[in-house]
Amino acid sequence: MSSLQDRPNLASIRQKAETLAGAIVRTPFLAAPRLAALTGSDVRVKYENMQVTASFKERGALAKLVTLSKEERARGVIAMSAGNHAQAVAYHATRLGISPKIVMPETTPHVKVSATRGYGADVVLEGETVAEAQLAAERIAAAENRVFIHPYDDYDVIAGQGTIALEMLADVPDLDAIVVPVGGGGLVSGMATAARALKPDIRIIGVETRMYPSMWAAMNNVRASAGGATLAEGIAVKNVGEKTLAIARDLVDEIILVDESHLERAVNAYLTLQKTMAEGAGAAGLAAMIASPDTFRGRKVGLVLSGGNIDARILSSIMMRELAREQRIVAVRLEIPDRPGVLGDITTLIGTEGGNILEVSHRRTVLEIPAKGASLDITLEARDGGHAEDVIAALRRRGYGVERLLAG
Repeated sequence: MSSLQDRPNLASIRQKAETLAGAIVRTPFLAAPRLAALTGSDVRVKYENMQVTASFKERGALAKLVTLSKEERARGVIAMSAGNHAQAVAYHATRLGISPKIVMPETTPHVKVSATRGYGADVVLEGETVAEAQLAAERIAAAENRVFIHPYDDYDVIAGQGTIALEMLADVPDLDAIVVPVGGGGLVSGMATAARALKPDIRIIGVETRMYPSMWAAMNNVRASAGGATLAEGIAVKNVGEKTLAIARDLVDEIILVDESHLERAVNAYLTLQKTMAEGAGAAGLAAMIASPDTFRGRKVGLVLSGGNIDARILSSIMMRELAREQRIVAVRLEIPDRPGVLGDITTLIGTEGGNILEVSHRRTVLEIPAKGASLDITLEARDGGHAEDVIAALRRRGYGVERLLAG
């Protein structure tokens, strides 16, 4: 199969769908009533985290790999990626008998590096950013005569990603809007191409982290700085593609920027409400709905949960931080008399009030505390903010001075 030389259209995306059939999971697109209650919209979720490598990137990677000639396959391929494109190329190249080499930034989470190696790739860690990793990949590609598989700025890749919109609108033809995470722009430009052709009045809304507003800046013809450690490292791109930008300018209605707190809430909501894993980039669409609920209120909205490859330690931290934000985990400091029975009295009182003690730190030797006193730091679990205040009020009624400590 030859590569696309011209901008994708509905016909070429449909052709890609036929090519991918059987090799890619046709992921479910399901109503999410609990997310609807959270956002005030009729929400449907496209679960691309159910692909073999837990990301939509398989569609574009395979759409490109199958176009390679016999001679190109023999040379092997190379890609640069912070994780999901890497795994997709590694998995499908190995499956097709093609040698894959992947360059990943040194900052890539270990879980993604390990998974990429597990799919059969030779992984090279080089550079602090995706841009630096790309320079390394281009250098290695030239030295080893490998075929470079771009993660987004390639028409075959764009068309492959566009197959998601075909499936979404086949399942729910009356969608009002589709909300898409944006990094380099391959996903949003492919989906916008298909969706606009099928339903011209549908709204296509992209989402970027505020720390990397590259597509937003390019579409608005402004300069914007990009950098920093974001939960959404999968869309932490400083420069969008030329091909993807041209399509986005024509077809994307709006780019919404979200903060880290919105991403954390979205990841937590997917886990606790939908019982599914979403990485920061994968949860960006839901983060936009949390950040700008009025934009979507009352509409039938399709979300793309684009990936579920998240480090377990990060996920654990997010869950604890959300519990603290909801005041279901509360930290307090008490100054108490240093005499027998006081600690037991406090723990019994908290238990009587329905609180659950998670952690206690008892200090006697700090100079700010009187010689006959002690400082007690307690982390406790409550049902909600009101219940936490009831527990604190009970402690104060017993005569203990209580100071709330900062959450998180």
